Amino acid sequence: MDPECARLLPALCAVLADPRQPVADDTCLEKLLDWFKAVTEAGSSLLLLQEHPCLVELLFHVLKPQDLSSRILSFALRLAGIFAAQENCFQFLQQGELLPGLFGEPGPLGAAAWAAPSVRSGWIQGLHSLAQHPSALRFLADSGAVDTIFSLQGDPSLFVASAAGQLLVRVLDLALRGPAEGRVCPQAWDWPACARKVVCHLEDCLRSEATPRVTQALHVLTTTFGHCRGLWTQGLWARLSPLVARLLEKDPVPAPHALVDLLLGVARSPVLSSDPGLWETAAQALSRLSPTQAGPLAAGILKLQDCPQALRIQAFGILLQPLAHVLEATAQAPGTPRLLEGAAGDLMAVDTFPPSRSACVGLLCSALAHLELLQPLPQRPSPWPQAPLLAAVVTILRFCNGSAAPSSEAGGRLCAMLVGCVRVQRAALDFLGVLSQGLGPQELVTQVFAILLEYLVSPDSSPTVRAGRAGVGRQLLGAWPARRPYRTTQGRLLAVLQKRLCSPCWEVRDSGLEFLTQMTRHWGGQGSFRQALLGSEVPELTRQLLQDPESYVRASAVAAVGQLSSWGLLTAPSSPEHPAVPQKTPLEELLLVLTTDSEGFPRRAVMRVFTEWLRDGYADVAEDPEQSVAPVLRAASRDLDWEVRVQGLELALVFLEQLLGPRGPSTAAPPGALTQALQALCRVQLFEFAFRSLFDCDRPVAQKSCDLLLFLKAKATPSGSQQEVGDGPNVASVEAALRRWQAGEQGQPLGELAPEAVLAVLRSMDLEALRDTLAESSDHVERSPQSLLQDMLATVGVLGDNEADCY
Repeated sequence: MDPECARLLPALCAVLADPRQPVADDTCLEKLLDWFKAVTEAGSSLLLLQEHPCLVELLFHVLKPQDLSSRILSFALRLAGIFAAQENCFQFLQQGELLPGLFGEPGPLGAAAWAAPSVRSGWIQGLHSLAQHPSALRFLADSGAVDTIFSLQGDPSLFVASAAGQLLVRVLDLALRGPAEGRVCPQAWDWPACARKVVCHLEDCLRSEATPRVTQALHVLTTTFGHCRGLWTQGLWARLSPLVARLLEKDPVPAPHALVDLLLGVARSPVLSSDPGLWETAAQALSRLSPTQAGPLAAGILKLQDCPQALRIQAFGILLQPLAHVLEATAQAPGTPRLLEGAAGDLMAVDTFPPSRSACVGLLCSALAHLELLQPLPQRPSPWPQAPLLAAVVTILRFCNGSAAPSSEAGGRLCAMLVGCVRVQRAALDFLGVLSQGLGPQELVTQVFAILLEYLVSPDSSPTVRAGRAGVGRQLLGAWPARRPYRTTQGRLLAVLQKRLCSPCWEVRDSGLEFLTQMTRHWGGQGSFRQALLGSEVPELTRQLLQDPESYVRASAVAAVGQLSSWGLLTAPSSPEHPAVPQKTPLEELLLVLTTDSEGFPRRAVMRVFTEWLRDGYADVAEDPEQSVAPVLRAASRDLDWEVRVQGLELALVFLEQLLGPRGPSTAAPPGALTQALQALCRVQLFEFAFRSLFDCDRPVAQKSCDLLLFLKAKATPSGSQQEVGDGPNVASVEAALRRWQAGEQGQPLGELAPEAVLAVLRSMDLEALRDTLAESSDHVERSPQSLLQDMLATVGVLGDNEADCY
């Protein structure tokens, strides 16, 4: 322990033991426990107590009848558990009857303080910490603590009940891990008495008619098989699995969600997954549970690497059932692919689809979400029914907008339940976006684009739904950029987009601009698209939205202008009324946004566009990079938004790479190229921006500046003559300015710089050490144990004067 902490510890223990002293909040106590845990993990707990007897005195003081706060009592119970986790320290505390006093009937168990949930939680956590060795197991058995743990499983506090279940898992692991180590799984008659007692309790709970008791047992077993990998788990599952399977024979099945979690936990266990009885129980669960309850089990089974094929087919059928019902409920065109071909006999009739709207919506959304997560996985079912799934999603979307053609009375009821349901629409669109990563028949792809256009055009769609349609459209653009439906519907798309850009709802304008950006990125080189776009009002509307009252829309307009300009699609519109009015270039327009916009989002977007233009060689920038970059860097260096300053330094780094070569292995730049580059960097005033940013109050800015200067230093160090500091002109003034900036005086500029002075200053600076300092957490000093103890004592001193909680 640090000497200063050792000096402060007795005073802190005295404060904690004094019920008259208000103590710091729970956060400080938690940090104090974390510190003690780190100290004991690094050394001997017994030696710590012997060197600091004030800790033992604090624990004994807690046992005295007094009006001690529940927070301090809980803290003491947890602290005792941390110390007793080492067996020799456990025996030391046992000799003084301290542990029985804290964790037995004479302690909090029989006192009024036990009514506080924090005390019960501290008691459980203390026992959980000390349950690390055989001595602790005997203590748990002899003190009657196990029976108390059983009762706390039904505690009204969910935190206490959950902690009690985890403690039972810890007891089982401690009791059975030792006998099972190094040999085959021990039989039940070889289990220690404490383990047999816990297992009998679990058996009683599983046989109980009370669902809460069944749930408690299932939660304990789920945690056990999820975290314990010993051979003893085989014997435990063999003994309890018949009782688990018997739960499926009850009507209704008790605790179905907890049962599903248990079966998946066992299936994921490398020790238990080879049990054939497990797969039989899982198949029975899929048959007995309702589709909503069985969905998570089916999805979990399909994510397993090794699983019987018959069970995988059954599980996949569970997930496909709701979508198959949707297809069956509509009049499908001849040749439309069907889900679950040949398994119609296994399907519920459409008439038995959940009768309530909430249940129907929940079932569909759950099935779509599970299939969405399953689609990208390598172990997904094969063959994957891409075409039927596309057809089902399109049908769902048609049900939601009322354009579906029901084939029966049940289909009509389904349509009535789904029409206008935003939740189902969004789930279907999310899944459609994932399905777009694969291919599909031409007819279905055409239907996908048609339904998306219907939603985009429809005035009844909510703003978030219309924004979602545009989002799916962007995904489909990336997956099917050259498919005929898009090529033949470009005109319709642009017409819809033009309306969206004029919408009174800012979310619609914003999503429309995002869609335009993505569409231009994929189609910007296609002649038909270029012709259609230039013949529309979309480019001019995009320019006008740079002045939109909503900052998010202005930011999206900046990105769209950047993308249109990159493809030469932002030409000046024909305006016979004002033929002599000169049109600003895109570079000038975005520079105006950067220097005048009051919000940060558009200015950040401008910096991203300029960086992309410079990196990709945009014509207007590539013609004279220095002239283009200089005003942008000047504006970014003065910006109050730290993200704009970071983006400005990123732009400077790209500019530097184009002058001196890319980042990577340190390769010196040729002397001639280095001199020219430094002169260019001085002309654009990059060094004043970079040096000033080294002392920026926002750490990301300083880190980015440090990276930039380190890159330049690596390029310059092996080349040229190694000038010493002071040999070049203006070095003294530069260093003086840097010292003033470091002290917080940011007013005076550097003025004109010579390349030699820059190199000399760079070589004199320990940028590597500065980078390490910037990488440290900003509160690395305040997080120290010494600072924690000082703060707690200082807080008590303040409270002693005015009785007010400074927190």
